[in-house]
Amino acid sequence: MAGRIFGTDGVRGLANVDLTAELALDLSVAAAHVLGGVGALTGPRPFAVVGRDPRASGEFLEAAVVAGLASAGVDVHRLGVLPTPAVAHLTAARGADLGVMLSASHNPMPDNGLKFLAAGGNKLADTLEDAIEARLREPWSRPTGEQVGRVTDDPAAVADYVDYLAATVDVPFDGVSMVFDAANGAASVAGPVLLRRLGADVTAIHDQPDGLNINDNCGSTHLGSLIAKVRETGADLGIAVDGDADRCLAVDAAGEVVDGDQILAILALARKSQGTLTGNTVVATVMSNLGFGKAMAAGGIEVRSTKVGDRYLLEEMKAGGFDLGGEQSGHVIMLDRATTGDGLLAAIQVIAEMVRTQKSLAQLAGVMAKFPQVLVNVPGVDKTRCDTDPQVAAAVVAAADELGDSGRVLLRPSGTESLVRVMVEAGTEVQAQSVAHRLAAVVASALRL
Repeated sequence: MAGRIFGTDGVRGLANVDLTAELALDLSVAAAHVLGGVGALTGPRPFAVVGRDPRASGEFLEAAVVAGLASAGVDVHRLGVLPTPAVAHLTAARGADLGVMLSASHNPMPDNGLKFLAAGGNKLADTLEDAIEARLREPWSRPTGEQVGRVTDDPAAVADYVDYLAATVDVPFDGVSMVFDAANGAASVAGPVLLRRLGADVTAIHDQPDGLNINDNCGSTHLGSLIAKVRETGADLGIAVDGDADRCLAVDAAGEVVDGDQILAILALARKSQGTLTGNTVVATVMSNLGFGKAMAAGGIEVRSTKVGDRYLLEEMKAGGFDLGGEQSGHVIMLDRATTGDGLLAAIQVIAEMVRTQKSLAQLAGVMAKFPQVLVNVPGVDKTRCDTDPQVAAAVVAAADELGDSGRVLLRPSGTESLVRVMVEAGTEVQAQSVAHRLAAVVASALRL
């Protein structure tokens, strides 16, 4: 891996090529020294919790992480296969000095990732990630004898996580029929157990992980089989999570997709009606559909907008003291109940609102009219001039004037590639396509490398 090892969501890449056992072990030693406060070997011995999704590579990477931590004098509780938000919750609930999750989320099976969590289950600040990188492979005094870390399994991990989630709901799901797509991932056990415990009649699909089939044409990034099964069974709704279950999307009884914007709108309006929407504000990203903003305005709710990415949502939420935020992808954060996005938590809150209001998912999602949204990637351009080029600026102004209040334009330079993303929303699909491609042509010409 060239450059900074940590990306926007931990360390991620092709397992055994980018993310190797050696790197995982060395990072874990460095993390033990930074997050566990070990190195001088004084005071009580720290401990860590380690979880993973079912990827085959997670088996050897887990062994490397555990070896690194234990060799540095950290006791390790192996949680086994369970969602990323479960590891965050159990880091806090077990009083661990740090948590580790091995997952590449919605990425294909050959990838994997390593994410460290600080005490309390919180995402690491950049300064902590930099400190871990700075101490990577540094000389250190190795503990021996009784000072090395001990490794134990935590068989109650999934049950304790399900208990925590179930306690956030105060209405039974009796009479709710649903399909749950586990993406052959980390929630394959916890998801069905939780939903059935709350009283739902659950048909589970893609809940048989074999180490190779995670996210394989299933889960929140591939909704086709969920839609088909909802229609086939006549279920009230369908829920799909991604590989590590930190996000979810839904499908209504007719098989229509309910995306993250709509889920966030349902939860924001529910909280407002219950008087629990902190600051009467919800935090979303610049990619949220225009219809979301209009629905929130109609409901008397303020929207704070951030750059795309959960770290930016978290920063804004913590800075403003807000509890609810999310992305169109289905990543919803409820800081009063969790430290990170949690697909199962979001799902059961939506179902609880269906039960409370006696409304279908389609009726609840209907509070938000989705504007047609077109995204065009323009490769091979100088993205650094995107915000300063006068020709591009003039084209954006002209497009915005054409759309008026019934649409909007957003240009986003890619964070990793030499391309600019052109996003246009409009009152009709035809207009959105037309404006997006005209604007993309200007960007391609004006910013050509």
